[in-house]
Amino acid sequence: MRRKSRFTLATMGLTLAAASGLALFSASPALADGHVEPAPVETTEAAAATEATGAPALWKVADEDTTIYMFGTIHMLPADVDWNSGVVNIALESADTLVTELNMTPEISAEIGKAFQERGMLPQGTTLRSLMSEEQLASFEAGMAKINVPAQTFDAMEPWLASFALLQVVSAAVGITGENGVETVLEKAVGPEVKREALETVETQIFVFDALPYDQQMVYFLEFASDPVEGIKGLNTLVSEWEQGNADTVGEMMSEALKSHPEIAERLFFKRNENWAEWIDNRLDTPGTVFMAVGAGHLAGEKSVQDYLKQKGIETRRVQ
Repeated sequence: MRRKSRFTLATMGLTLAAASGLALFSASPALADGHVEPAPVETTEAAAATEATGAPALWKVADEDTTIYMFGTIHMLPADVDWNSGVVNIALESADTLVTELNMTPEISAEIGKAFQERGMLPQGTTLRSLMSEEQLASFEAGMAKINVPAQTFDAMEPWLASFALLQVVSAAVGITGENGVETVLEKAVGPEVKREALETVETQIFVFDALPYDQQMVYFLEFASDPVEGIKGLNTLVSEWEQGNADTVGEMMSEALKSHPEIAERLFFKRNENWAEWIDNRLDTPGTVFMAVGAGHLAGEKSVQDYLKQKGIETRRVQ
């Protein structure tokens, strides 16, 4: 039996984490000055992800005059993952509207950077490490030592923002970046004749984590930070399963990760899935063809977007 890699919710993240680019690095002096040189992270899953031969899952919802394609995305990817082919490419070329969680524009990236500075930084005199218990601090420092990142790197950040920053630092070391993520590629590939719509705003995405008490943010952060190497192995496994179209396996990974985070599960996935199902229900009243790209975790596992659509009597059909 294949050994399962440890997968954490921090490695799934939000669209804004992938869209932020250098915004995260400007939020910390250590990052901005280039003091962080993470040790190389070698994983067997990374090779498997680029060698996969399947196709990412695509679903379709339709009535007599409206078609909505639902594509589960990965917000951060290696450069050589080929997802824009086959039925996905056909669906995208037929669409008159592209819908994503956020509009992935330079203006939005600037807004994210500003929001991070305003909402993600700790009060002066308080550090991330000062919020940790002795046991948490020891676990965190051990995790940072594994990847050669100074423990003080994230001191100015609230735990939720530190999660995003750490994910960018470590994923970049294995060639996984937001620049290669599905949404960023879509924004560059789709022409100006295609309408753009966003399901959420920067503020609503940040609220998912920023409204959590520090102790819950810390548990979320340390799940990844205590062993970033295993976290990235889990991310590579997720990319591999997604690329091969194994939606059921992606759902199992998500369900397992969500078990210990019921409030985050409700905020990050279930409530948003319900909202997006309502959006789809309403959008079916407007004729046209829509290509909707949202995180793969929202289209897999329990209480997925499809589950909420089923409750409304709306059938979804997998077409790839």
